[in-house]
Amino acid sequence: MSADLKTVIPVPQPVLLPIEGSADFFPVRRVYCVGRNYADHAIEMGHDPSRELPFFFQKNPDNLLPAGKPFPYPPLSEDVHYEAECVIFLKEGGENIPVETALECIYGYAIGIDFTRRDLQAVAKKMGRPWEVAKAFEFSAPVSPIVPADELGHPASGRIWLDHNGKRVQEGDLNQMIWKVPEIIAELSKLFILAPGDVIMTGTPAGVGAVIKGDIVECGIDGIATLTVTVS
Repeated sequence: MSADLKTVIPVPQPVLLPIEGSADFFPVRRVYCVGRNYADHAIEMGHDPSRELPFFFQKNPDNLLPAGKPFPYPPLSEDVHYEAECVIFLKEGGENIPVETALECIYGYAIGIDFTRRDLQAVAKKMGRPWEVAKAFEFSAPVSPIVPADELGHPASGRIWLDHNGKRVQEGDLNQMIWKVPEIIAELSKLFILAPGDVIMTGTPAGVGAVIKGDIVECGIDGIATLTVTVS
């Protein structure tokens, strides 16, 4: 923004996420999420796990909660669920990105949690309404520090898991995604113009469940990152 431009209210602060082993930060532009991208989770939610076109919804950039901060249990819900997800961060974007070059857009990877007001989501589904009140609420997406792809590569497999109060409740593998990471980027770029700073949450395996205040949720992707979140 030009220094001589004035705004009627203060300019909102950018959302910046930490990078593992670096003093630099990743600036967030948008947050996209892929729904029902693991067959076993699609089945547990009562849907056909066949390879239909992926569907997407969004969270807000300031819904992202950096590691080390507690997750405040949201109001107007009595059934908030955890969903462990691999999260990707883009350094490049565009329209109609070919699957063959999609991985070149990725800056890095992390583990995250898509907290969901399941009761409000159920009402929205029944009434044919959008999911924002169930998905895009404050601090609903805790995320670990980002691991750059330059250090990690682009893992096509790896165990993804979540422990709820010390009990393993979610466990799967990245290779079980119905739509793989390059395909997700390619399909999403048909619907939106992707850009540096975009974040994509890639879906969750089966085993989602509810949390209450005081719970401890630990999750990770082997070889990438781990994350511990306390529900406050």
